[in-house]
Amino acid sequence: MKIVIIGDGKVGHKLTTQLSEEDYDIVLIDQNEGKLKEALNQLDIFCITGNGADVNVQKQADVPHADLVIACASTDELNMLSCLLAKRLGAKHTIARVRNPVYYRQIDILKEDLHLSMAVNPELAAANEILRVLLFPETSKVETFMKGRVELVEFNLRDESPLTGLSLAEVYQKFQIKILVCAVKRGGQVYIPDGDFVLQKGDKMHIAAAHQDLETFFRSLGRRNARVKKVLICGGGHVCFYLAAQLLQVGMQVKIIESRQERCEQLCEVLPKATIIHGDAADHDLLMEEGIGEADAVIALTGMDEENIIMSLFAKTQGVNKIVAKVNEDSRAQMVEGLGIDSIVSAKSATADAIMSYVRARNNSYSSANVETMYRLLGGKVEAVEFIIKKECKFTNVPLKDLPTKANYLIACIGRKRKVIIPNGEDHLEVGDSVIVITKDHIINEFSDILA
Repeated sequence: MKIVIIGDGKVGHKLTTQLSEEDYDIVLIDQNEGKLKEALNQLDIFCITGNGADVNVQKQADVPHADLVIACASTDELNMLSCLLAKRLGAKHTIARVRNPVYYRQIDILKEDLHLSMAVNPELAAANEILRVLLFPETSKVETFMKGRVELVEFNLRDESPLTGLSLAEVYQKFQIKILVCAVKRGGQVYIPDGDFVLQKGDKMHIAAAHQDLETFFRSLGRRNARVKKVLICGGGHVCFYLAAQLLQVGMQVKIIESRQERCEQLCEVLPKATIIHGDAADHDLLMEEGIGEADAVIALTGMDEENIIMSLFAKTQGVNKIVAKVNEDSRAQMVEGLGIDSIVSAKSATADAIMSYVRARNNSYSSANVETMYRLLGGKVEAVEFIIKKECKFTNVPLKDLPTKANYLIACIGRKRKVIIPNGEDHLEVGDSVIVITKDHIINEFSDILA
């Protein structure tokens, strides 16, 4: 599959890295020759220096024969124009990164006129991720499958948890709730656990289940946090705007601290129900004055990773129950994990995941099972992939216990019509089913990849 990526920024670089690792044929276009040399040294790709919206540059990159063109340069206008030209030149599919809320509000019209296959908004993707975590405050990360019917949540096992010391078989027997523990991180090790796996304090668990079953499970643990009602957001950029609008819609109180006067005035206009404070969110006295200790959740969304980390750690000292920090740099995100900050979000990772799902789906659109959704978990060590079974084949209508699956693969969940099935050995797959597969250290392009 031939893919042309326009723009070697945060999103472009992450995508280029992930796609080149999976042996796609990648051409990267950027105007910065120095950045391209760096990418060329690190990755097995072809690079072209130039403007992605220049027809001659696109022809040089062989866009007319490309299966997919992904435009994620610095401006929305450049991305949309690049995709329009690529489509005119003969590219089969195009994806544009569109960040401006004004453009995104009319994205359906733009997609039609520009013949876009997909439009991705990094800030909206990050805001959606934060919203899911705030609606489920016991968790540190929530991913959704099967159009929201199934959730895969990250849950940290604390000292006082009744799960500590139990094997997974004992957990399932004791609680009798349809959940499945798909992956566990312990120290630096990641496990795809079986029923004999014994949970320990400090384990980071990934649990798959329907929303209602997860609510029941957390309630039965007896440590359910109070619902989040008061939210303090530090930083008033695009992520803040998308998030605050959604939080106000579900009835939460929102206070935003933003340092730019002009941005404060804009936020007052578009978010009349929010309280907007003009000031430096990293100012200790201001945070105390605005009642950081009384907030149910603090969300650090400034443009600086370091500032977000420091504010989150301060919120922790003030006893805030739910803390979310935007940390874009992967290496910093890994360092922060050990500091006790609940949730880390990254706009570039959310965007890269959405585009990777699309690429996988296109790549195997003629196989017996299409990739519908894909997430990378635990720093990329575990992958959760949702397939749609499209036609009868060797693995349909066979009891799962009789399917010879390879080690470190787990069939976590089956969606059949409106029903969510946490499978056992007697269950089977049918045409039309959605099926979630969890894998460790492997890349799955087709469902048959998991079979021995």
